[in-house]
Amino acid sequence: MGDASCVICQKHRREGPLVGPLIYQDALNSVAHRAAGSLGYVFVETQRHVPSLYQLTDAEAEAVGRTTARLARGLYSELEVEHVHSMVAGLGVAHFHQHVFVRHAGTPSGYQWWEQWPAAPRGDIERLAYRLGGYL
Repeated sequence: MGDASCVICQKHRREGPLVGPLIYQDALNSVAHRAAGSLGYVFVETQRHVPSLYQLTDAEAEAVGRTTARLARGLYSELEVEHVHSMVAGLGVAHFHQHVFVRHAGTPSGYQWWEQWPAAPRGDIERLAYRLGGYL
């Protein structure tokens, strides 16, 4: 499945350094929480090994969009957050992945929207992943 050297393809096989709690997967996309850190940092990834947003099929793009919207509602409902952000940068790994992450309530104003607050709430990531699966 996928590219043997790709860390996201490895992750989909539940191997390698990026494996985190699986929230959801179907034939087109996979959703997992970051393995460590604060609650509410999630990745939506295509199952197919494809590098960039412009290379997604219409079906993949629709699945990613639908999944991201539902995931954002789940994060907003399950955590105390000021905002749910989404970003596709595609600079580090040549496999489409979208970052979906929260700005926790109480984050000091000095932090930019993309910066993770070191004192952000931590907790049972596996339990949150299970609950978020219910939104998808």
